[in-house]
Amino acid sequence: MKKVLIIGAGGREYSIGYFLKDFAKVYYAPGNGATEEFAENIDIKDFHALANWAKKNQIDLTIVGPEDPLVNGIVDVFKSEGLVIFGPEAQAARLEGSKVYMKNFLKKYNIPTAKYIETSDKKEAFEFIDSMDKLPIVVKADGLCAGKGVIIAQTKDEAKKTVEEMLSGKAFGEAGKKVIVEEFLDGYELSMFAICDGEDFVLLPAAQDHKRLLDNDEGPNTGGMGAYAPTPLASEELYEKVKKEIIAPTLIGMQKEKAPFEGVLFIGLMIVDNKPYVLEYNVRFGDPECEELMALIDSNLYDMFYNGATKQLDKIEVKIKDMTAVGVVCASKNYPYSNTAPAEITVEDLSDCNGYIAYAGVKKIDGKLYATGGRVLVCVGFGKDVKEARDEAYKIVDKVHFEGKKYRKDIAYQALKG
Repeated sequence: MKKVLIIGAGGREYSIGYFLKDFAKVYYAPGNGATEEFAENIDIKDFHALANWAKKNQIDLTIVGPEDPLVNGIVDVFKSEGLVIFGPEAQAARLEGSKVYMKNFLKKYNIPTAKYIETSDKKEAFEFIDSMDKLPIVVKADGLCAGKGVIIAQTKDEAKKTVEEMLSGKAFGEAGKKVIVEEFLDGYELSMFAICDGEDFVLLPAAQDHKRLLDNDEGPNTGGMGAYAPTPLASEELYEKVKKEIIAPTLIGMQKEKAPFEGVLFIGLMIVDNKPYVLEYNVRFGDPECEELMALIDSNLYDMFYNGATKQLDKIEVKIKDMTAVGVVCASKNYPYSNTAPAEITVEDLSDCNGYIAYAGVKKIDGKLYATGGRVLVCVGFGKDVKEARDEAYKIVDKVHFEGKKYRKDIAYQALKG
């Protein structure tokens, strides 16, 4: 049996391993309290030590989940040791690691995006804000901020205050020492994910994430409170536009930059009058979108990742199940404001539910599973359409118990309204 090492510990990584376990023996570094139920967790943080462990244990494929190790060069280290690893090298990971690099790349290769300025000069930023004729205004920190470095300012004064706080280091430390100020695009957001091997790509079904903490898209931004895929908001025409106007020129552009893109290209899109604009690129699967997408793949998952890592995507066909998956995040009591004391998780019998649970912020203590804070788990329901999958997801939510459980009750509302 093939051996796969998955880097990471969240729900995204759990779902990759959960659906890979039928095709390979799975290891995690570090994994969480629930991954050890079907895989082996190892506690090695240093990239070189991890690569040595992978060689010694004859790992056939390593898959990197989170952005930090990608931006910090784990792929470069593994490749230098002759190991097969799925994910972009550090140079290509700048598409997520630096929003300034990403925006300038989009401009250079004529990929549709919002009008913007990138600067570390407060005066220049203020002048651009004053020149803008539409509100709100988007202000972004340049570096990695765990999905929270984007502020939508409702007034010009708020935009200026945000710029000031970022550039001073007060808001996001070093990550905010350079900022992007850009126009707000008025449409609806979608997430699309392309498995890329540097030249070819496979576009997976479009998903829609729910970033805000509370129902009706209120409250602070989070890492994501739920998602569903595929979304009926994406037409075949739109998929073709994204392939032709965004993904293909991005792969060609990255080749020209001498940083071919291999791995998952996560495209955060704003759709305005059926035209896609790139809001941002990430260089890994979204979380919680990954938890739904893994369930939709109806072909050998190992082959998809392995062929993506070895420039052989043209040799396989990735089939998608004819169903919908909806995921609802259950978060801890104090999320996203502060840490929460560990709380024991109990789950009722799920035999009458169509779906699964992807575990994230959990730990085993004396043989029992505890919620340890943040986004604890994702309840993923399956169905023939969005409504049926949504109902199954909430059926699972009702069977999961831990003190302070917090979740949105309106996931997938945009696909169900009207």
